[in-house]
Amino acid sequence: MKNALKCISCNKEITNDGGSTKFMCPNCHETEIIRCSSCRKTAARYKCKNCGFEGPN
Repeated sequence: MKNALKCISCNKEITNDGGSTKFMCPNCHETEIIRCSSCRKTAARYKCKNCGFEGPN
């Protein structure tokens, strides 16, 4: 069974979340950052587990 994709900020599963996004860390380019629509709207902080980069800026 494949692991569900979860928001890095709130740990919410993003399945069927139309406003969610996935992108590579803008600093190290090694870790995929996953954000739900709610955390994107409120600009909730996130931290890369690989390099410690924090966003949004």
